[in-house]
Amino acid sequence: MKFDVISLIFNPFMLMFIAIATGLLFGKIKFGKFNFGTSGSLFTGLFIGWLIYKIATKIVLSGESTAGYEAAQKLLQNNIIHSYLLETALIFFVAAIGLLAAKDMGVVLKKYGTKFVVMAMVITFVGAGITYASMAVIDTNPYEVSGVYVGSLTSSPGLGAALETAQNHAEEYADTYSEQPDDMKQLILSIIDSSGKLTPENTQTLTKEQKSTYISNAQAGVGVGYAISYPFGVIIVIFAVNFFSSIFRMNVEDEKKLFEEEMREARQLAESKTIPTTYFNMISFSIVSILGYLLGSIEIYLGPLGYFSLGSTGGVLIMGLLLGYIGKIGPISFRMDQKSLVLLREIGLVFFLAIVGLKYGYCALDALMGSGVTLAILALVVGIIAMLVGFLVGRYIFKINWVMLSGAICGGMTSTPGLGAAIDALDSNEPATGYGATYPFALLGMIIFTIILNKLPLL
Repeated sequence: MKFDVISLIFNPFMLMFIAIATGLLFGKIKFGKFNFGTSGSLFTGLFIGWLIYKIATKIVLSGESTAGYEAAQKLLQNNIIHSYLLETALIFFVAAIGLLAAKDMGVVLKKYGTKFVVMAMVITFVGAGITYASMAVIDTNPYEVSGVYVGSLTSSPGLGAALETAQNHAEEYADTYSEQPDDMKQLILSIIDSSGKLTPENTQTLTKEQKSTYISNAQAGVGVGYAISYPFGVIIVIFAVNFFSSIFRMNVEDEKKLFEEEMREARQLAESKTIPTTYFNMISFSIVSILGYLLGSIEIYLGPLGYFSLGSTGGVLIMGLLLGYIGKIGPISFRMDQKSLVLLREIGLVFFLAIVGLKYGYCALDALMGSGVTLAILALVVGIIAMLVGFLVGRYIFKINWVMLSGAICGGMTSTPGLGAAIDALDSNEPATGYGATYPFALLGMIIFTIILNKLPLL
């Protein structure tokens, strides 16, 4: 009888279920009146991801003859969990919440539409402004700082834009290196070689190899900043949707009752027809997922701003909201049993949070113990200020109810895990509508400000 313990430990499915089980147990622990609930899977995933990555790295560095070498190597190549599993869990989650929240989408857009657009732009603009200002006071790779911007606002499409614009920005600076002042030359050289051996005095021009290294290191810097800041961006949104109500003295139950009254009045004015609810239909759910994924894959050319796409998250969520709002097309119904959709929502969310923790655990915890701590702190500052400004604008200028505002803030931060926490904290699917209405404009704002951020002079 043969039993490979190491391969079993490094099995991604084992790791996922261990993170989920321990996370849900951790989520039940009460801290006063608060508990993490489903979000507990993120935190246990972060710890397990950090630990398993560390063990696997030691095995790989020790050589091919070591037991478990192949399993450890495969684990590191996939960054613990393959991205396909992350995307699958995310699609299940956002499709379910889109269908759950779709019924009142038309009413909500009529009531809050333009306010959500403004909030999305305010949150992304403030985040970009804080990020750029930090380049003047933080002695670190500016490309890593630009990666922090998209990471702290948890935007994968923003990361794509950041990588592309970082490449263009680096190419421009590499080509004009000889024309740059000495302090800028030193910054470029430090990105090429961090040892400090290269100086403006001994490097008057850049070789072809040095230019190539500078461009690739600039893009790598964006990736590092994103990887370090992403989990912290997730964490601060989860804390915000759980604690803003206490900090700003909002009674959640009163907010929910007030929101229900507002929606009841708005529905009466809208005079929408009633569409019957049917049993859960996997064909309908698959259609939402397929069409949503296709919608998210469409790239729209925006001239000098490059290409814009919703990604799988935005595409599936918007398609779920749209088809759920329409309700029925021929014999196919999209108004399905809420209990089944809630179950799918919970399964998708808990897997998504656990996988995020496992994939980013090493970067997050290692950053707190090493040189990445500056970027981690910056991520917290950027995320907190951007979110706080968004909250103040939404709450005190636009007078948006907390039920809808919590989802809009998560949409402005493009934070799907935050939306899950908001739904959990409020015990309501309604925040998803605010999220869905804000998210596309936040993505557009992130891409615009990411491109502007990378086109501004390096500080």
